[in-house]
Amino acid sequence: MPDDPKNNGSARVRIYGKTGAPSAYAIRDFLHRCDIPFDWIEINRDEQARQIGLENANDPRLPVCVFWDESRMEKPTIRQIIEKLGWYHDPKNFEYDLAIYGAGPAGLSAAVYGASEGLRTVVIERWAVGGQASSSPKIENYLGFPHGISGADLMERAREQAVRFGAELLLDREGVRGDFSTGKRVGYLADGTKIVARAAICATGVDYRRLGLPNEEKFTGAGIYYGAGASEAFLCGNEHVFIVGGGNSAAQASLYFATIADKVALVVRDGSLKTTVSAYLIDRIYSNKRIEVLTDTVVTAVDGDTILRSVTLKNRATSRSQTYPTRWLFVCIGGNPRTEWAAAAGIQRDEGGYLLTGVDLRRNGKSIEVWPLDRDPYYLETNIPGQFAAGDVRHGSVKRCASAVGEGAMAVTFVHRYLASG
Repeated sequence: MPDDPKNNGSARVRIYGKTGAPSAYAIRDFLHRCDIPFDWIEINRDEQARQIGLENANDPRLPVCVFWDESRMEKPTIRQIIEKLGWYHDPKNFEYDLAIYGAGPAGLSAAVYGASEGLRTVVIERWAVGGQASSSPKIENYLGFPHGISGADLMERAREQAVRFGAELLLDREGVRGDFSTGKRVGYLADGTKIVARAAICATGVDYRRLGLPNEEKFTGAGIYYGAGASEAFLCGNEHVFIVGGGNSAAQASLYFATIADKVALVVRDGSLKTTVSAYLIDRIYSNKRIEVLTDTVVTAVDGDTILRSVTLKNRATSRSQTYPTRWLFVCIGGNPRTEWAAAAGIQRDEGGYLLTGVDLRRNGKSIEVWPLDRDPYYLETNIPGQFAAGDVRHGSVKRCASAVGEGAMAVTFVHRYLASG
């Protein structure tokens, strides 16, 4: 990959644009998740715009990216950036031993173990490497990193490790349909590409859950952001930042933003953090003077012009509402599994859409709808033999990075058993 910035020392991508522009946010978020260093240059005046060859500060060609080799792209798509990184390519093989859908902690772990153990392995990812973990500013409870590590850094190390062992990684590709009628695990991607594999692991994780408010879509990427928002923290100096969520991701994000922002409000629906947040984070949050914890509270409205300008919060205990001026609202309230394709493929799901595996296929006294083999399904195997699930997309999974990594590795063990029996 001659264009890869990781082979160019301290070279950084320069992004010129306006804060509050969704297209600029998408680029910052993607580069951050992929651990690609970049500099953000705010364009507020026409003179600044003319210095980079544009007409004015509202030029539709913004954002502009200038890469390490001084090549330039105006309002680039993520696909164009991936191509510039040298990370976009077609599948190298007609058939694989193992296809993994999703390049989060579970998917990358499966790729490392699959490829290192000699399986022809391909990983298909619709967005950026690392999944939701890559947006975390710091992961402190992951084994082996006593001082913590950023999610982006951890996931980039995993990507490099998987690729070094020979796993193929297909970025900006999304699986939309599965066909198992031939005995193979055949996945069809949104661009028409067909992936044929002897076994497959679904590790697609979850989509960020929305607040369900009027104007929410209007301000997405322009004041409302989903996930821990590590790519935006450096823009929040002297700001009042609002983070919605009562889990570890929201708690860790509040501590990170408190090192930069003037004030951080952690908006929690429940009456306490004790049952959903690790004790070490709770202690730090309540000892940090910049963080205000608003329990029994929900967001009821968002407002603004071209960007977010205010949020309205309601205390559920007192029914009292208050509106606060802000340009920064980060939503960390969990997600919904990306398994719409599974119903059409005949894969069993629970009521929430999570994939059922192993003993859970027989839960509540219900039997497996279709199971053609004499043996029982393996622990991480769905009701389709050779189709496995790992990480957050699986029913009953523990929503922790280390747990997802463990499931990815474990799934490969069962893949070997399945392939050996066939």
